[in-house]
Amino acid sequence: MCGGFTCSKNALTALNILYVVVGFILIVAAVYGRASALVTNLPIIGGILACGVFLILVSILGLFGAIQHNQVMLFFYMVILFLLLLVQFSVACACLAVNMDEQQQLAKQGWSRVDNELKSEVQRTFSCCGFDDKIHQVNDSMGHPDCSKDPICCPAGSREDCTCPPCMSKLQSTIDYAFKLCGGIGLFFSFTEVIGIILAFRYRNQIDPDLDFSQTLFPGRRNYRYTNLRTTPTTDLKLPINP
Repeated sequence: MCGGFTCSKNALTALNILYVVVGFILIVAAVYGRASALVTNLPIIGGILACGVFLILVSILGLFGAIQHNQVMLFFYMVILFLLLLVQFSVACACLAVNMDEQQQLAKQGWSRVDNELKSEVQRTFSCCGFDDKIHQVNDSMGHPDCSKDPICCPAGSREDCTCPPCMSKLQSTIDYAFKLCGGIGLFFSFTEVIGIILAFRYRNQIDPDLDFSQTLFPGRRNYRYTNLRTTPTTDLKLPINP
């Protein structure tokens, strides 16, 4: 049956292998994002990398606990996975709860903190010019590089002929998609972590049907067989014989 010892062991092992694969995917995505010029200054890349490494470590703990049926490893695996579930579920709900005004505020803060070189690359990538329709000074944190150098936005090379919209709308749509994607993935893996906790708890309380209890009580010794040593009393008294 699927609720037996072997099925619980195989299911928990497969789930932790899936977590290891997901952790490596997060690490590769973080390394690729750090190598990209558009997201070099985003601090979320470090968080994704740390999350991938931490998930791999927890999965390795769960794998060893599942293979060896170690009670201590499975206990700490359940505790750590439960804490990770709380954090991941909270972050996923927070990502899905971010509204358009908060996304605009985040985009504005990010635009004001990056340098002109990164702003220029964002303008070329998204085919936009400036953050919004307002006029900002060159030395202003909300300012932007000259868009006349972009042949897509300004074919004639002058500001009067620029037809590109502000970057706010495109950045906001990208941020909204990123929040929704992160929130959805976070909720999905939160439910898988609930399954992992239930499997670990059930598997931890099950008894291995192939377990030799004599080896468990006396590890490294020979098997002992206990029998009933009760003996029947015998009488060797000799009765006197009358002549």
